[in-house]
Amino acid sequence: MSLAQTIEQRLREGLQPLALSVQDDSHLHAGHAGAREGAHFSVAIVSARFTGLHRVARHRLVYHCLAELMQQGIHALAIDARAPDEG
Repeated sequence: MSLAQTIEQRLREGLQPLALSVQDDSHLHAGHAGAREGAHFSVAIVSARFTGLHRVARHRLVYHCLAELMQQGIHALAIDARAPDEG
């Protein structure tokens, strides 16, 4: 299973998203110093778990689901986390 697939699986299990997109952006960072430290990803996620939470709390939920991966392969993670009523 690829790292992107593992990210998707962990987020689906932890946040039961209505919509989820995981994109590997590592190729955009080739040659940059952090590229040697791990992969770069963008995540767009819509989950009812985000309802009533501010942006930092939403990001904390995502990072909680991916905690182990953040230490073992993810160098950077761009997060777009929305509640269902936010489109």
